[in-house]
Amino acid sequence: MPVDNLLDALQTNETAVFAHRGASAFAPQNTLAAFELAAQQGAHGIELDVHLTRDHQLVVIHDATVDTTTDGQGAVAQMRLAQLKKLDAGAWFSPQFANERIPTLDEVFAAVGDRLFVNVEVKSAAPGIENAVADCIRQHQLESRVLVSSFDADVLRRLRACTDVPLGYLFGIASQSQLADMANFCAALHPWHERVDADLLQQARAAGCLVNVWTVNDPLRACQLRALGVNSLITDHPAAVLTALESC
Repeated sequence: MPVDNLLDALQTNETAVFAHRGASAFAPQNTLAAFELAAQQGAHGIELDVHLTRDHQLVVIHDATVDTTTDGQGAVAQMRLAQLKKLDAGAWFSPQFANERIPTLDEVFAAVGDRLFVNVEVKSAAPGIENAVADCIRQHQLESRVLVSSFDADVLRRLRACTDVPLGYLFGIASQSQLADMANFCAALHPWHERVDADLLQQARAAGCLVNVWTVNDPLRACQLRALGVNSLITDHPAAVLTALESC
């Protein structure tokens, strides 16, 4: 996919593949190791999650606490970056990833932002997180390579007020009126793959929205979604999904 602009890339005939929290089936999620592996496996982009620390730093981690994916305990929002950087974010997955650290969004952009498209999911509504994300994207000059998504409609509205970066509305279940409302200022709808059918695609297209689908790990389902015309698939298994898309 030799296109540098994310929106242009998503509108080609090739279904883009984004590695969910990196190649998270093979490396600890939301770490530089997982993002580098995603690039090695041929993913077009990565999906990651951000929270804001006590000292107003953006860190890449899925949960609101560090308990599940590190050797520490506590809420991310109550910890400073220096504290978080002392935690091991890899050993829980496999001994070979021991001493992998929680990355900052700055570090991820610096490491892979020029090689991979990035879908930044804002996981909290912490005061100031929207401006922090927008500022980080601007500082790295990645406005054309990043999409920001959230399940929280209010977060997306605040993001729209501070950045022109394309936005994606994440949902499992949503009414037609909700989707129509979000389509007014979001470039993309991000449905759970089991909610995707021809009717949803038709509604999205009528609203001028892209459709990026999560989380697709079954090769057969990946082919079904490609046939429906989705723009990208978010998966824990980028290599397997890419292979499936080449053959279907």
